[in-house]
This record gives sequence, C-alpha cells and structure tokens, in this order.
Amino acid sequence: MIEFALDLLGVTFLYLSIGYCLRHQSAKSLDDASLIPFADDPEVARRVELATGKKIDAVAPEPTEARPGWGNVEV
Repeated sequence: MIEFALDLLGVTFLYLSIGYCLRHQSAKSLDDASLIPFADDPEVARRVELATGKKIDAVAPEPTEARPGWGNVEV
C-alpha cells in the first residue's frame, strides 16, 4: 500500500513539475519547438510542410571545412 502511495505521489509531482515548467508557453511556441528538428534540412522541411501545412523556417547548414588537425586519423 505504501508503494502505491509513493508511486502516486511521484506521478503527481512529475505532472505538476512539468506543468510548472510549461506554464508560460503558448500553443504556438510549443508547436514551433516541435518543428525544430526539421529546420536544418530544407528537403525534409519541405516534405513536413506539405504533410502538415505548417511553415518551417528551414536554414541550410553551412558547409564545414575540416580544421587543421581534424582530418581522418588512423588508429
């Protein structure tokens, strides 16, 4: 019985703490945050836009050049 009470207390604490952390977020900001993983690949962003109808501000990643000493290392 005590284990059930502690489990219920833990779930309640988790629910309240998540609600406290998200209290100042709007539905739009949460929706924008859910689309962030697609923002760095323009091709995927375009497909997600077509599938969901939501606009994604895709930014193509800058081409990276290997820094001196950061090439392939044989071990």
